[in-house]
Amino acid sequence: MPRISNIFRLGIKELWSLARDPVMLVLIAFAFTGMVYSSATAMPETLHKAPIAIVDEDGSPLSSRIASAFYPPQFTPPSMISLHEVDAGMDAGRYTFALNIPPNFQQDVLAGRSPALQLNVDATRMSQAFTGSGYIQQIVLSEINEFLQRHRGSAPAPVDLVLRMRFNPNLSQPWFGALMEIINNVTMLSIILTGAALIREREHGTIEHLLVMPVTPTEIMLSKVWSMGLVVLLAATSSLVLVVQGLLRVPVEGSILLFLAGAALHLFATTSMGIFMATLARNMPQFGMLLILTLLPLQLLSGGVTPRESMPEFVQNVMLLAPTTHFVELGQAILYRGAGIAVVWKPFLCLLVIGSALFALSLARFRKTISQMT
Repeated sequence: MPRISNIFRLGIKELWSLARDPVMLVLIAFAFTGMVYSSATAMPETLHKAPIAIVDEDGSPLSSRIASAFYPPQFTPPSMISLHEVDAGMDAGRYTFALNIPPNFQQDVLAGRSPALQLNVDATRMSQAFTGSGYIQQIVLSEINEFLQRHRGSAPAPVDLVLRMRFNPNLSQPWFGALMEIINNVTMLSIILTGAALIREREHGTIEHLLVMPVTPTEIMLSKVWSMGLVVLLAATSSLVLVVQGLLRVPVEGSILLFLAGAALHLFATTSMGIFMATLARNMPQFGMLLILTLLPLQLLSGGVTPRESMPEFVQNVMLLAPTTHFVELGQAILYRGAGIAVVWKPFLCLLVIGSALFALSLARFRKTISQMT
């Protein structure tokens, strides 16, 4: 049986080793401050300052009304250009949208002849192109209808549909981006720190010193798991309280302690995964390549970026074996919706089972690696 004193002292050794590694310390600090803040604020919540140009070949009150309907913050003030400037401006990337109002447009509208407007869209700017084209259609149709009706308003709908935005009333992007970045960084840093700790010992030759000491492979592994997991857990807690709640003013609905309990179970699984990957890699560059191949699927297919229900059924079933799937599920339920243990006990149980399996697999691989070194 592992001795608690050995595990504790070896863990303290890992913490001192990490404290003397400035690169890792900077990575931890930046991951839970700068990356969390930028993920919350870098992406605009809606269409923001999209450049638009208008070719007004009609010169009528209706065309002027349409041109004046585009204003910040969704769009930049429209550039009034001629028809031959459209292609050159879009080729140069000066405009994302170019709206062409043909001659006699107002006259045709009043006569009921359904004239055509041309909207040129730079589809290489995917987010603006997709959202902005819908905005422009709504704005143009709204201005035309109001011009014809001579008043602002719409016909009463046969059904009154009342929308209620639960858990994020204003559909604020920072609420989602900040918390998901913390969840992703917990996974990333836990794998990096434990894997780098083992590879660093092997490169410096200190692993041989451990082999001649009265410690077992289980004690060595548990020391790395608790020490590196504790660092990530403290960093995530500080980021959640200081950056998310303090700086970004994002409300956290559920219990932070319950979320940290789930994060601890997740760290048990991911730190074991990091040790397993470190036994496969011979040096840090190889470990970095393995990390990329592992981390991207874990983050992209766990349900944090795209709902799992939108993925193929095969992917959904395979990702049930990944700890990130259950961590994202419990993290979103607790932090966004204020769920209690009665709701998230299944992800907790899955993380416990997956973590135990990964720890046993990593321990078997770690023992094999040590036996080869001796």
